[in-house]
Amino acid sequence: MSFQESPRPSDEEEAFYVQCRAAYLAVFKSSLTNIASKQQLCRALQQAGRNPAHATLNKYWTPRTSKLNFDDFCEILKKEKKTEETELMRAFNKMDLNSDGYISHSELEKALTTRGEKMTTEEVNAIFSLADINKDGKLDYAEFCRLFVSTVEQCQMAALERLEANAKLKRQNFGSRSYSPPKSSVSSASAAAAQAAATLPQPPETDAALKKDSRSSSRPSSARSRRSSLSNSITMTSSSTKASKIPEPSGLQEWHHSSMKGCFFLEDDGSISSLQYQLHVPQTTNVYLTIQPLSLSHVPDKPSSWMTVDTALFVMAAGETKEDSTLVGFTDSKDNEKYVWKGELHAGTYYLLPFTSGCKLKKRSKKSPSNKPIELVYRTDTGELDLTRELREVLSDIFEVIDLDGNGLLSLEEYNFFELRTSGEKCDKDAWAVCKENFDMRKNQLTRQGFMELNLMEATEKDGDPADLWVTLEAMGFNRMLELVDACPFQIDVHCEGTQPSIQPLSMDSGPKLQNQALQKSITARTGAKALRGQDNVFIYTYRGEHRISSLIANKTNQKVTVHVNNEQSRNCCSSRGMSVFAVEVPARTKMVCQHILPINERQDWTYNCVETILPCT
Repeated sequence: MSFQESPRPSDEEEAFYVQCRAAYLAVFKSSLTNIASKQQLCRALQQAGRNPAHATLNKYWTPRTSKLNFDDFCEILKKEKKTEETELMRAFNKMDLNSDGYISHSELEKALTTRGEKMTTEEVNAIFSLADINKDGKLDYAEFCRLFVSTVEQCQMAALERLEANAKLKRQNFGSRSYSPPKSSVSSASAAAAQAAATLPQPPETDAALKKDSRSSSRPSSARSRRSSLSNSITMTSSSTKASKIPEPSGLQEWHHSSMKGCFFLEDDGSISSLQYQLHVPQTTNVYLTIQPLSLSHVPDKPSSWMTVDTALFVMAAGETKEDSTLVGFTDSKDNEKYVWKGELHAGTYYLLPFTSGCKLKKRSKKSPSNKPIELVYRTDTGELDLTRELREVLSDIFEVIDLDGNGLLSLEEYNFFELRTSGEKCDKDAWAVCKENFDMRKNQLTRQGFMELNLMEATEKDGDPADLWVTLEAMGFNRMLELVDACPFQIDVHCEGTQPSIQPLSMDSGPKLQNQALQKSITARTGAKALRGQDNVFIYTYRGEHRISSLIANKTNQKVTVHVNNEQSRNCCSSRGMSVFAVEVPARTKMVCQHILPINERQDWTYNCVETILPCT
C-alpha cells in the first residue's frame, strides 16, 4: 500500500465538493454529522440533484450499515451521476408506441406499475397532475423531462444559495478561512478541511476527572478563534524504531507458551473490529508478550500484503466489572513485524485487547475490477457442482484465520465466531451434531476438508448461485478478485517464565469501549497535557512511542468544541484520518483520540508537525 501527498484540487473538483457540501448542509447542521438512516441518505442525494431508486439506496445502505459520513456521501455522488434529460427521453420514447410525443395515462400506469421498480397508482397520478398540462389525459413527456431536470437544478441552486448566505456554515466547513465561489482558487488545506466528516476510530469517552473542573473559559469566542492554537513538532529518526528494542529473554524456549490467532476487520463505516481475549495467569510470573500480523502467503519470500500493518496489544487487569479494569501495559516496542511487551503479571485474570491505528489498514476506493470476476463454483464433466481451485485456496486461508488455537481443527466456539461474522447467527449444538453426520470431523471438531464440504453443500443448495458465498467472502475482508484487502490476520504469543498461561477468545459488547479506555490511558499516562493558547480548558496530549505518535484532545469546558487539525507541514507521515487537514468535534467534559501517525517509509526520518486550532462556535 502506498501513500502520497494529495495534489491540489482542480477547479472542477473544487466545484464538485462545494456542491457536495451544499447538498449535505441542506439536510444536516454540520458536515461532521453522520447520515443515520436510508431516508436521510435519500434526502441528501436528492438535494444533490440525484433521484435515487430503492435499488441504488440499498446498494449503499445495506443491513450492516449503521452510519455514513460526509466523505462516504462524496464517494456516492462520484458514482451516481445526475439523470440527464436525454436519458429520460429515451425511456419515454420506448413507451410512446405511435411516436407522437405523448403517452396516455393508461400506458404510463401500465409501464410504471408493472415493470422494474414498481410505482403505486397514486404516484402515477401525481406525475400526471404535474405534467398533463392540457388536462387531456395525455402526458407531454418532453415537457415533463424539462420540468424534472429544471426541478433538480433548482434544488441544487437553492442548496448552494443557502451555503452562500449562511456565514456560520461557511466557517464551519472551511475552518478559519473565508468561503470562495467554485471558480476561485481555494487552498488544498481548506478543501481537505471541508472533508472533515471522517468518524473517529474510537467513540468519545467521558472522563470523570474532567468533571472536577467544569469551568468554561470566560474569554469570548471571537477573541479565542485565531489565537487558540497549539503547534507540535516532533522529528523521529529511522533508527529510533530500532534503538530500544526489548531484548528477547534468555532461555525463552524453556518458558511456558500459549498462542492465539485473530483478525482485524474493516467495517463499512470505516471502523476496525476484532475479537478480544482473556488471559489467565495462575501465579505471579515474568511475561514476554507479542502480537504480529499473520502471513498466509503460499509463495516463499513473498509476504502477505498486510504484513506492514501496525498492531498493538493492551493488557488490562480485570476488575469486578469491565469498567473497573485498569491498564497494566501495552506493546510499545517493535522488533521487525512483532510488537512486544515484557513485564511482571500477578496471579489473576487479564484482558488482551488487540489494536491497529488505521494508518495502514484503511478503506480503499472501490473500483470495478478490470478483469472478469473470479468464478467460485463450476460443474464437473458429470454435471456435479464443485468449488473452484481459487475458492478452495481462499477458504483454506479463512480456515487458517478462524482456527484460533492453531490445532488444525474448528471447535464449535471457533466456528461460531466465523458464523457471527458472516451471517450474524450462531450454530447450536443440535446443528453441530448434524454437521458431524455430514462433514469430516475429528474429536467433535471440523477438519479443513469438512469446512470445504460444508461450503460446497451451501453452494449446491443454491444450485450454484454464488451470491451467499460472496457475502461470506466479503464479510471476511476479500474483494471480488479474491484479494484480502479489508482485514489483517494476526497472532498473539504469551510466554510465561514460571507458570502455564491460558488464553480464551471473547466477543464483548463492551470491547470497543474498553479498548478506547485503554488507548486513552496509554496516551495520557505517558505525556503531559498542553493547553491550547488562549483556551485554558482544552488540552492536547501527544504520545510519542518508538514507532507511533498519537494525540488526544481533552475538553474540560461545559460546551462542545471543534478543533481544526493541520498536518500539512509533516513529512513522511500518514495519519489514521487519511487526510492532512480535518476537524474534530469534542463534546463537553470529554476526552477523544484525535489521530495516530506512522511513518510512510520506516527506513527514512519522519517529522510530525501539527497545528491544532479551536474553531469559532457556530
